[in-house]
Amino acid sequence: MTVVMSTNPVPVTAVLINQLADQARLSNAALRASSERVITASHEVGGVRTWDDPTFKFGGSVFSARGMSPAEQGDLLYGVEQKLPLFGKPAAARRVAEAGRATAQMNADYQFQVIRLEIARALFKAALADRIVDIGEEDLAWLERMTTVAEDKYRAGTASQVDVLRLQSERAKRATQLQTERSQRATERALLNRQLGRSPDAPWPSFRLPAIAPAIPYSSRLLGFALQYEARLKVLRQDVKQADAVARQTRKQRLPDVSLGIDGRQYSGDGGFREGMFAMSLNLPWFNRDKYEADRRRDESRLRAAMLEVEDYEVSVLSDVRRVTLALDAARREALLYRDENIPRAHQALAAAHADWLGGRGLFNDIMEARRMALEGRVMETRAVAEQWQLMSELVLCCGLADLEALQMLGLEPPSNSSDPPQP
Repeated sequence: MTVVMSTNPVPVTAVLINQLADQARLSNAALRASSERVITASHEVGGVRTWDDPTFKFGGSVFSARGMSPAEQGDLLYGVEQKLPLFGKPAAARRVAEAGRATAQMNADYQFQVIRLEIARALFKAALADRIVDIGEEDLAWLERMTTVAEDKYRAGTASQVDVLRLQSERAKRATQLQTERSQRATERALLNRQLGRSPDAPWPSFRLPAIAPAIPYSSRLLGFALQYEARLKVLRQDVKQADAVARQTRKQRLPDVSLGIDGRQYSGDGGFREGMFAMSLNLPWFNRDKYEADRRRDESRLRAAMLEVEDYEVSVLSDVRRVTLALDAARREALLYRDENIPRAHQALAAAHADWLGGRGLFNDIMEARRMALEGRVMETRAVAEQWQLMSELVLCCGLADLEALQMLGLEPPSNSSDPPQP
């Protein structure tokens, strides 16, 4: 997917995030590495053998038994020995390999969701930086116009030199700050390029933040999705399955390995067959019973540790959902406060102070204070909106959802009335 360069700002949407995330599958080194691990694990499953390689034996006799000539008993010995797939040992090894492949696949899925989250964050930060630069440019243009007006009023004797000097200082300060904000915008774009495996200086169009998102209340439905689909939690649960498969395989190692062999004797002089026999052999694992028992206890301890990690992470997931939803609500309320109340009031105050100052009835300090309030309101609203969407992207990862649109659909459920965390 290639983002088309345009003079119009590109809105940051769930579609754009998913398109860039799909592009990252081919360009992001971490995602490519996780994909290779899945391929490796698949080959490992294919490499599990039900039948081990047979063993071929060949030799000859130097001395014959008393009274027996080589021509009678044969002086060439050969045979084949084959280990038998008994006691479910090959099946246990295959289950371990299949569990490893499933773990590798879930790790790859988790890595993809993490990269998608980082791409979403980078996009919203880039859009925030674009908006901050736009606000700064508009403020600088306002200061330049005000400086011209103040200089004209000073020459006409209706404004003080202090007003002119203060505006000139504010203009210089804003120009310097704007340069810093442009550098920050370039930094955000470089971070986005890094997630996509592109050159840090690769160009991007301007981005536009979405509008204030609907409320996503804390609910039992969110908790249920998080406990069932959170990507890292799924990996840990698969680790439990893999550890259980390894423990089952280890318990089977205490059973003997049984082999079946067929031997023959032949006389080298005439090539005649002299004797054939078969035998069954097995190792004796009981002499190392304490060692096998230690291996069993080791792998069962790993299984218990993996189960405890799942239990601990479930608590962490629940805490993350509560933390993110509370932060989401705070960011949304802050954005609405500035958009609906503070910014309109600040603009009214600025217009009134400017009109009074032009008419010689107001103080110049009132204009600068109203300008500060309006500027702060616009910046704070923009930051709150960007924070809200970044938190929503984090909640998408927590709930294991496909994208932001799925999260908004999920958030349509009314919040729980209970003060305690609802149980899924």
